[in-house]
Amino acid sequence: MYYLAVVGASRCDRETAVLAEAVGAEIASRGGVLLCGGGGGVMEAASRGAKNAGGMVIGILPGEERRGNPFLTLALPTGLGEGRNAVLARAADALIAVGGEYGTLSEIALGLKMGKPVIGLHTWQIRPPRPLKEKVMEARTPEEAVEMAWKAISATKEKGN
Repeated sequence: MYYLAVVGASRCDRETAVLAEAVGAEIASRGGVLLCGGGGGVMEAASRGAKNAGGMVIGILPGEERRGNPFLTLALPTGLGEGRNAVLARAADALIAVGGEYGTLSEIALGLKMGKPVIGLHTWQIRPPRPLKEKVMEARTPEEAVEMAWKAISATKEKGN
């Protein structure tokens, strides 16, 4: 069973929400577990997609209360504020960034730093001044994003990592 984090802004436009919901549904349809920050926006849309497709959704919350979006299967309060981004990145087998703000950018960077596959769907275009060992893989569709994550996780697990 794969754990895929969907990261993105706590507020988003309708187009981004539709993409995130489709990503969540695709993760659930493959039997994956969706991890997210548990809030609104991209997190809520992805959670809704996964939950409606019969999947499990774990919200890693920034506060100390178990209040997250209504589509969470489990809500894990951390009391870490934005530090929960590191917990989310560490817990995931791969991260899919959908849209996003600065918090999303931090999750992308943490995922890359931790050697996790990171897939971007209409998200930050990272062009570092020097080559990075790990790169954000760019997807065009929700289905492609999940497929890329699935293949990257499978390849990592085959290598024994």
